[in-house]
Amino acid sequence: MGISELSTTSISNLVQLGNTCHIGSDLMLFDDFTELQLPDGVCRVSDIVVALCLESVSRYTANTVEYTVEPNDVIIIPDGQVMGRYVVGPGARGIALMMSPDFYQEIVKDIHELSSLIVFSRSHPVFRIRPCETRNMVTYYNLIKEKINDTGNAYRRDVVGHLISAMICELNNAIRHIRLGDDGKQTRAEEIFAEFIRLVEQNYMRERRVAWYGEQMCITPKYLSEMVKAVSRRTPNEWIDNYVVMELRSLLKNTTKTVKEIAADMNFPNQSFLGKYFKEHVGLSPVSYRKS
Repeated sequence: MGISELSTTSISNLVQLGNTCHIGSDLMLFDDFTELQLPDGVCRVSDIVVALCLESVSRYTANTVEYTVEPNDVIIIPDGQVMGRYVVGPGARGIALMMSPDFYQEIVKDIHELSSLIVFSRSHPVFRIRPCETRNMVTYYNLIKEKINDTGNAYRRDVVGHLISAMICELNNAIRHIRLGDDGKQTRAEEIFAEFIRLVEQNYMRERRVAWYGEQMCITPKYLSEMVKAVSRRTPNEWIDNYVVMELRSLLKNTTKTVKEIAADMNFPNQSFLGKYFKEHVGLSPVSYRKS
């Protein structure tokens, strides 16, 4: 079976199976690994999964590599990953969150040093945290679940997003402790990616040219693209677009600025150019997005 013919697991698919703890197609919670129903054989996971093992041992393969999961292990499955041989051990217990890539990007866009989580999870898709950190993760999970079920709360989605953002910050801190326990060294590609993300966070509202970022880092755009894609599986343009689109969404949603004013703030040539850019990435015009 070709890679394009793989069955796909997504929040949208799992909603149809009856899981009720979710927010649309953006977020879904699983109180136990057994609720994360994956097809037999090999499948592609189209959303991002963050899971925590609490008891017993489980196994799975990701992109043909087999991983063993034990208590206090965090599992991060990025969108697009191919999984197979998903085996939940007897008595295994754990919790999991599944997030759409757009929702994830929306809630993490203001997290500093996000690159450390991305780099670490690519090379350590399964990593162990301390028992106190496990308890913190469970506390956050329970709060998130409580707020998802609070359907009468007009700010439910925003509150949930902030709680997940806080939980990801805690994960970043746990990773920091792990790296301090190692030699803490990064590969050249990881160093370039971390510096690139730092520059994007500071300049994306005014600068969207990959060549400009290469100039600041004294490397060619081609080399920058190769290093960023090797670490994150995304191109520099995709990362820049992610930051820009999330900022545009926030401005359209949370301010009364006109599209013309937003275009000026975000260094677009004009309102029409911004409209074409936004529709290309979101599927709606800025005005339609604001109304929706």
